[in-house]
Amino acid sequence: MTAPQTPKDEQKPSASKDTNRPLPKTKAEWKKVLTPEQYRVTREKGTEAPFSGAYWNSHEPGVYRCICCGAPLFDSTAKFDSGCGWPSFSQAMLKGNIAESRDTSHHMVRTEVICKHCGAHLGHVFDDGPQPTGLRYCINSASLKLEKKPPPVKSSP
Repeated sequence: MTAPQTPKDEQKPSASKDTNRPLPKTKAEWKKVLTPEQYRVTREKGTEAPFSGAYWNSHEPGVYRCICCGAPLFDSTAKFDSGCGWPSFSQAMLKGNIAESRDTSHHMVRTEVICKHCGAHLGHVFDDGPQPTGLRYCINSASLKLEKKPPPVKSSP
């Protein structure tokens, strides 16, 4: 008699082929903690429809963190309206928290942006952004969670 087989995606954490680092969760575990859209975007390199994500038009102050692992990725002070329909940032908050990889999918050559800590697909970076960086990090809302900054405390005169 043989023991029942554990499904392949539940046996061990998968590895990101872009960062070649083991992910902290199996596919089944990711599916338990992420919405189907978050999973599709971050774990399967999907893209949300333009002008549909929670943050494309957000102007709230705060820090945008990776939805999968919580790593700080972008500060709202670097966010700008690029008109593309996705949240756009002129620079990463901490360059050490993101990785970049050549993406030749969909008959295009682009630079993919990945969370360096967990391998989550975030979006793409382009060289048509505002100065002084000239960069436009075009990021899926589904890959982010905004940690809002508290409003400034007003001092009395």
